[in-house]
Amino acid sequence: MSTAKPFVDLTDQLPDLVLDLKYCSSDNFMGTPVDGYEAPRAWLTEPAALALVGVQRALARFDLGLKIFDAYRPQRAVDHFIRWCDSPCEAALKARYYPSLEKAELFSEGYLSKSSSHSRGSTVDLTIVSLNSADDRTAELDMGTIFDFFGPESWLDYDRLPLQARANRLLLQQLMTRAGFIPFHHEWWHFTLRDEPYPHTTFDIPIR
Repeated sequence: MSTAKPFVDLTDQLPDLVLDLKYCSSDNFMGTPVDGYEAPRAWLTEPAALALVGVQRALARFDLGLKIFDAYRPQRAVDHFIRWCDSPCEAALKARYYPSLEKAELFSEGYLSKSSSHSRGSTVDLTIVSLNSADDRTAELDMGTIFDFFGPESWLDYDRLPLQARANRLLLQQLMTRAGFIPFHHEWWHFTLRDEPYPHTTFDIPIR
């Protein structure tokens, strides 16, 4: 598949990758597709994509794989987040994604940012799935919370989780850090390539 420079399509690099691109659908904390996500495709810079290849290979030995929730994020998507914070709160979304916070606190507490590392093209949100070729299903490993749960339960050092969930988080963190990614304390799913090629560039290319 073709992409806008300087990105590559992750499914070209990792054909067995599982995609669950939340912001291209209504299955996210805003309850609506997000600006800039015009096609269900995951883009990253080539160095970040190649680093994920090694992670996927390591998992494949155990019939495990990667599921991507989000990768490159256009700045217009971040701007959509900012506008959303000024809109009325929806009780069902609040209960599911940020039960202990108000919308404005999502920025002040560090869960959302007005200039996201995702917009530099080398940050990815992901989890591990168990691959069951017998019935063509994939099941996420238990990580203790859903993706984009905004609260201490998603922090890397939160220790009041079942043992298996803590072990699964540790596995993901170890594999990603060995591949050259830096984790984000507030979100167990969020990793940025340490040697990202565009550390000071914000892109706003829509995903098509």
